[in-house]
Amino acid sequence: MAVIRTLSKVAKQALLSTPGCGCQPLTVAVRNISFSPRQVTSDASFHSVSFSETDHPKVLITGGLGQLGVGLAKLLRKRFGKNNVILSDIRKPPSNVFHSGPFIYSDILDYKNLREIVVNNRITWLVHYSALLSAVGEANVALARSVNITGLHNILDIAAEHGLRLFVPSTIGAFGPTSPRNPTPDLCVQRPRTIYGVSKVHAELMGEYYHHRYGLDFRCLRYPGIISADSMPGGGTTDYAVQIFHDAIKTGKFECNLRPDTRLPMMYIDDCLRATMRTYNINAMSFTPEELAQELQKQMPELEVTYDVDLVRQAIADSWPMNFDDSNARKDWGWKHDYDLPELVQTMLNYFGVETLMARAN
Repeated sequence: MAVIRTLSKVAKQALLSTPGCGCQPLTVAVRNISFSPRQVTSDASFHSVSFSETDHPKVLITGGLGQLGVGLAKLLRKRFGKNNVILSDIRKPPSNVFHSGPFIYSDILDYKNLREIVVNNRITWLVHYSALLSAVGEANVALARSVNITGLHNILDIAAEHGLRLFVPSTIGAFGPTSPRNPTPDLCVQRPRTIYGVSKVHAELMGEYYHHRYGLDFRCLRYPGIISADSMPGGGTTDYAVQIFHDAIKTGKFECNLRPDTRLPMMYIDDCLRATMRTYNINAMSFTPEELAQELQKQMPELEVTYDVDLVRQAIADSWPMNFDDSNARKDWGWKHDYDLPELVQTMLNYFGVETLMARAN
């Protein structure tokens, strides 16, 4: 999401400068919105607020079994204590996740159940990861609309009613073919052509609206493609950059569904988790499938890579940024990534090498 205060100022100036628009004040139907005295000031950073040992935040992570939820929970539990961070999802968690800390079944489309979880567990921070990704969303638009938009509305209403601090990630998919692609700045035209992208722009604007209309402490961060070793691809257009490692280790062959010259911004998950809860574009590296394959072949010369382009995913990728301009994040709060392409490949192979040895031993 663009920097909240900058976007607010631009929007306000645009409204005030429009002559004779005849506009009525915006209103929205919200379920009995009230406010909690625990609400944190809108200028506070998720990183900068300090808590005493007896006043740690109580964090709920929706969609917690996805690529990011388990890693973020591990990070926050180290900081705030194991029992202060609750993972939730509609799937059955693997045993290692179930025993690592609190887990609750939660369907974000069930408003009543979600509200009970927030109240009964005295939640103060809510991290909303539940979403259908780009390629999966195009295959089931109705479900994507329900999960990504209706689910978001439930989250926004509950967060506003109970004075929660809300973090909802956005994505490179929030941009479209008319956006600047190389680089893509924080603030520019956004006209995505996927239901996933449309829902993320909707989330950015609704969060901005709730911030100004109800004082909701809303934060949003636009992620590039995220690469991690300990989760399977989840149906996103950038997931080829995860699948290639699985296939390389298992079969020594990989068939890519994007053109070899398709450049997209990417980030290793550790960099993503360090940066989470800031309000800027963030970036680490940009590469093409061909460049990733060549770097991997330095370590695995026998790897065979072929291309069978998926026209749907290719069209999505061609409308997305080639590179993110994250100069504001680097200037304003010293954002700096640790993983470039060579470090990414070595880290992923180290992980899979250990995993393969353990599997063979078992």
